[in-house]
Amino acid sequence: MQRLDPAEVKAAAGRTAGHIRPVSVVPVEPGGVLTARGGTGPEQDGPEQDGPEPYRLWLALEQMQHTGSYKARGAWNFVAAHRDAGTLPAAGVTIASGGNAGLACAWAARRCGARATVFLPATAPEVKVERLRGYGAEVRLTGSTYAEALTACEEFAASTGALRSHAYDHPLIAAGAGTLAEEIRQRVPEADTLVVAVGGGGLFAGVATAAGRHGLRTVAVEPEHCRALNAAVEAGRIVDVTVDSVAADSLGAPRTSEMALSAALGGDARSVLVPDADILRARRALWEDRRLVVETGAASALAALTAGEPYGYRPSPGENVVVVLCGANTDPGDLVERD
Repeated sequence: MQRLDPAEVKAAAGRTAGHIRPVSVVPVEPGGVLTARGGTGPEQDGPEQDGPEPYRLWLALEQMQHTGSYKARGAWNFVAAHRDAGTLPAAGVTIASGGNAGLACAWAARRCGARATVFLPATAPEVKVERLRGYGAEVRLTGSTYAEALTACEEFAASTGALRSHAYDHPLIAAGAGTLAEEIRQRVPEADTLVVAVGGGGLFAGVATAAGRHGLRTVAVEPEHCRALNAAVEAGRIVDVTVDSVAADSLGAPRTSEMALSAALGGDARSVLVPDADILRARRALWEDRRLVVETGAASALAALTAGEPYGYRPSPGENVVVVLCGANTDPGDLVERD
């Protein structure tokens, strides 16, 4: 089983220094809306708060990263590593993704002076297409499904020699994401636990690998109906899962990576699930309490602390917990109440 080496995260930290935005980490006062539990568990019928929570909480504001998500870290590490090694072809890089990975790939390629060709289904929203073009990417609309766009991307890479990137399943991508854990530890030296949302597992694999070096626990959070990592942990091997969640646009990978499963099975890591209703509640709480606009996928991490039993993660008394808000590429319109 493929395992990410901590040395790869260390190398990524050196490669990304000065090119990505260092994460800001802010404390959350106890007893507020961001730590209130309850809502959707079988024995919960509403918010529950019995005095201050017995743990300390911080928010890592990675949604303020270049391109609006942590993906910029891995994309820069991937493209820059090939540039530095002289293995970045004249055809540049290519990826099939209209989401955060595609945006980050286009951004990193432009910053490294390389071409980026991004494949999307013809049904992709125009706003995504324009954002990608804004980062200098050549956008190719192919077929009506992501699978067709991926096939076209693979054919393009084979015929042109372009370097094919991946949204999460590559050591350079995961190692770049892992640099986030090193920064968090510098800002919150007393941290015990890092809580991250999981889709395909690139962020989790990188963060868990880096955190494990320092004896930190990593909690992997998935929607209960987008549970690629959780199902793999349960089975002890990679399995395919169905995807059905309000956070499926960013956390809807049908299978996790070997690196993520290896990180979950080794060291101090936990895999937990949260219901959609609690994800939406956490996202709105971040807006109402802090005026933070995040994706439903990013809100899933906070939902692990606020969901009712038997979901989520329960910190121990005195535990120091950092929740990663990993992306903000979302429509904020549904957060604003209109008269």
